Amino acid sequence: MSHDLIVLYEHPEWQKPLFSALDAQGVRYGAFDLKKGCFDPDAIPEAQVYFNQASPSAYKRDHTRAVPLALALMRSLEQRGARVLNGSSAFSLELSKTFQAALMKSLEIEHPRTLAFNDVEVALDMWGDRWPALVKPDQGGSGARMFLLHSPDELVRLLDDSPEIWLPDNLLLMQEYFETDPSKGIVRMEFLDGELLYAMRVISSGTFNLCPSETCNPESGASLCKLPDAQTPPRFVLYEDIPRAAVETGKRLMKAAELSVGGIEYLEAQDGRLVFYDINANSNLRRLAGLEFDPFARVATFLASQVALAAQS
Repeated sequence: MSHDLIVLYEHPEWQKPLFSALDAQGVRYGAFDLKKGCFDPDAIPEAQVYFNQASPSAYKRDHTRAVPLALALMRSLEQRGARVLNGSSAFSLELSKTFQAALMKSLEIEHPRTLAFNDVEVALDMWGDRWPALVKPDQGGSGARMFLLHSPDELVRLLDDSPEIWLPDNLLLMQEYFETDPSKGIVRMEFLDGELLYAMRVISSGTFNLCPSETCNPESGASLCKLPDAQTPPRFVLYEDIPRAAVETGKRLMKAAELSVGGIEYLEAQDGRLVFYDINANSNLRRLAGLEFDPFARVATFLASQVALAAQS
């Protein structure tokens, strides 16, 4: 095997800080570009450890074919005995917010009421009068195709005027909307190997694109991503006194989701409840002001340790 580690990726910018950190660690790694890939299931694996960094939002960058290739490759690798971090099970969970809701229900974790639908009339009949509501894709990603709607008529008009919102998976959700304190935003926790790496408050300015990557939401606001724009980008603030209960819930989700590296998001409802709503297998890390370490270096160290363990087995 010519590599100790292979990183599966699709975004042209997101993984560059990780690749630099792996270079600094001296890890023999390869990069498999899911945008234009090909593999022979008889010939794999080519490394003992793989790290999946595919993203559900690939279709927003005209890379729709990256997701099925990633799943097919990871399933084949796992069948052949390779260790795949954030593998097919974790990625399948990230691809489906209904799957995430079902997982949270099974763990008795507070989460928004969610309804999946492919027919507007049936959905509105089941949803009743719970407005406003969030409409979003089952296969999400960086705030794409998300709308805050206030009536059934708004939903009907939206989908009549913009039928492309159904694509690429033709499955949408209506989700319970919670009022939050706009000065506090939502909370995103980043975990590594079962432990909290850091947490941050993400304070929105009306956008649903809360991707922490500097590429998507740089301090300048000049995003390089094809994602929903906002006049003012969200702010990312280190959250050091995060409630212990939130961290413990995040740990439970990471373990149940079989995630080695990932981000868990929750909001603070006005009645004080912590409501969890998103599980991210592709964790876009951010070098925050006040954070005394480089999170990419921590992930690279972890990956190097997994390579060492695989070599011993």
